[in-house]
Formats: sequence, structure tokens, C-alpha cells
Amino acid sequence: MQRLIDHAHSIFRAAVRRVQPDRLVQYLNLEALVGRPLAAFKEIQVVGAGKAAMALAGALEAVLTQVPSIGLSWRGHVVVPGGYTGTLPATQQKPSVISVAQGGHPMPNAASVRQAESALKVAQRCGVDTLLLVLLSGGGSALWCAPAAGISLADLAQINRALLRSGADIHAMNTVRKHCSRIKGGHLAAAACPASVLTLAISDVPGDDESVIASGPTVGDPTTYADAQRVLQEYRLWHAAPASIKAHLCAGLQGAAEETPKPGAAVLQGTHFQLIGSNSDALRAAALHAAHLGYEPAVRFEVAGEARMVGRALAESILRQPPRTCLLWGGETTVTVTGSGVGGRNHEVALAAAIALEQSERGAVVFSGGTDGMDGPTGAAGAWATPRTAERAQALGMNPSRALAENDSFALLDVVGMSLTTGPTHTNVMDVMVALVS
Repeated sequence: MQRLIDHAHSIFRAAVRRVQPDRLVQYLNLEALVGRPLAAFKEIQVVGAGKAAMALAGALEAVLTQVPSIGLSWRGHVVVPGGYTGTLPATQQKPSVISVAQGGHPMPNAASVRQAESALKVAQRCGVDTLLLVLLSGGGSALWCAPAAGISLADLAQINRALLRSGADIHAMNTVRKHCSRIKGGHLAAAACPASVLTLAISDVPGDDESVIASGPTVGDPTTYADAQRVLQEYRLWHAAPASIKAHLCAGLQGAAEETPKPGAAVLQGTHFQLIGSNSDALRAAALHAAHLGYEPAVRFEVAGEARMVGRALAESILRQPPRTCLLWGGETTVTVTGSGVGGRNHEVALAAAIALEQSERGAVVFSGGTDGMDGPTGAAGAWATPRTAERAQALGMNPSRALAENDSFALLDVVGMSLTTGPTHTNVMDVMVALVS
């Protein structure tokens, strides 16, 4: 069984390694992406936000210093979650020209506001001969927080917290965030007009929708104030929402507040967007590594739904497979919080799998992990389960079904020694689930 567990961890790490910034940026042709020689610009400005922003900045510096024709000035500033600056993996290069700050995540804080204001000021200073390079990855929505007029940071944090606990998916959450912000939903790119804007993005959203990644600060927003209100009503958050949020959305519905720039808007004509890393890239790398280890991989993309349902389905599916099968599922599940535990969607997948695997006579393991190295507030990347996990927990006086009902999967799996801690990976392409049968 230990060999299966080791293989599951190895396959997960192969997935993560494929989508770390040094692997994603090193072969990019920036001139082809922007449609203009870099030497044609007077300057390059770099801004960025997200869990991968520091590593992306370091990888970008390596590319810029190797461009023979580049004699122009370039500088920049990016923001990462608090605590990230001292955790860069040895495989990643730390930026030396582009500066790095820390902001609030998953809840925005005062530093998030300062960093968003700084990025907007950089954009507003850009001229027609400036190239604004924007580095985006998961976490950018919280790290760049510029509340719309009349909305306080506390009110924005309150609605973010409610959305995170509601079970709403990232598309729904970011629809609300974009309509309560001065930087999201295309506003950053609009501020930079008439400069050229090139966004390099690592996707942490299902479907890789560029208008949703980090709430799309450089992309036309197809959603409206009416959509934002509908989200809050659908998840029963409208009546409890802060008064300033409701007042702003109502003003937008009445045309008294400016809508987000829409796809095709004139202020976005000089923008370019390049997706450089996604969950499917990670899954393909995982499949190659699984095959190298002697498994027959089967990949399923864009997995979604309640974490406990996905965990049970994955466990039941692996038990039906022939020996040496590796099921690889990728995407992002959701957790509707009803209990008092700290949860973590990957831990919830693993605990639900443990219950479904209980007492099976087959050798099997189910692992689920966040590619960013962080499973919600747990401090761990994810967790795994075997047919003996539930029995082991019960022997220690814990009830797996009760823990699952209380969203307390992390506490149980941590005690039984089935929680994996990697630290921040400085990338983020949602979750990778690995199921093996011997």
C-alpha cells in the first residue's frame, strides 16, 4: 500500500512541476504575442498579482534579459499572498528588478488596496509607446482590491467571506467581485489605454475563462450588474449583504454607476491575452508520469460539484477498474459549509473517498491536492485515503461520517497521518485528483 501512496504523491508532484512559472515562461515569444518588436517600445512596465506572481516575475526577467534588441527600460511590481516571499521553491528564480509585495488572501486587506491602487497608477501613467505586461494567477482577486466608490474594505471582505462559504463557484463569485471594483472586469486595461497591454495568465478557473481569472482586470467583462445581483439572490446572500454593496449594485442597475468594459470595447483594443498554464497541462504531465510508473492513465477534465460527492464517485470508480489503472481527475470542487470544521475541499474529497473505500479488499488509494500547495485554510496541500483510513480513524476515537458532516475532514485526516504538506508551490491551476488500484 505504501508504494501506491508514494506513486500517487509522485504523480501529483509531476503535475505541479509542469505548471510552475519557469516551465511556462522560458519559451514564450513576447514579440509574437504582442505583435510588435520589443525595441519599438520606449519602456516596459510590469504589474502582477497572484500566488504565482513572484515566480512569474523572476521567470519573465530571465526572458527579458535574453532578448538581444532590448535596450529600453523595464521595471515592475507584483503582489503575492502574505508569507509567500520567503517560500520560493529552489526551481524558481527570484526577481531582482521587479519588486514584490504581500497582500491579503483569501480575504483582501489594506495592503491589497494599496497594491491595487499602485497598479492602477502605473497603468494610468502608460503612454502609447509603453508595453504593460500583466502577470495574473489564482489569488489575484483578493490581492488586487480597489473597492468601488462608497464601498469599504470591511464590506467587501464581508461579502467575499459569505460567497466563499456559500458554495458559489468561482464564476459566480467573480461576477460580484468585478462589479464592486475599480480594477477588476477590464478596468486595469482601460486605465492603460492607449498603451499596449499583454497579459500572461495561469488559470485557476474551470473552463479557463480569461474574464474570470483574477476577475479579469485586463479582459472585457460579459457579465452585468444584473448578473451580480442575481448571484447574491441565488445564494441567499442579498438581504444580508452590506448596505453599501446593495446600494452600488442597484445604482449600476439604474445606470448611475459605470458598467465594466465589455468585450470589443474601444479602450481594450490594444490588449492581448495569453493563457500559459492550466489544469489540463498539469493533468497531461501527470498522465505521462503515471504511464512511466507502469499505470494505464485515464484522464477526466473539468471536474466540478460538491467535494464529498466527487470523492465518493472517484473512490467507487477506481474500485471498478482493472489492476494498474490510474484515474486522473482535474478541476475544482466546491464545499457548502454547514459545520464548524476548517474543512478544505481536497480533504473533503479524500474523507468521502475513505468512507466509500472502507473495507474494500482491493489495494487502492485516492489522493486529492491543490496545485497551489494550499487546501483552503488547512495549511496542507491535500490528503489521501485507502480502504483502511476509516478503520484507522475509528480506532483513534473519531467518526469519519460525523467529521464529513461537520466539514472537519482536515482534523481527522491530519490525526491519522494522511494529510500532505508541500508549502506554497507558486503556481495554481485548481486541483488534481489521483486514484490508483494495484
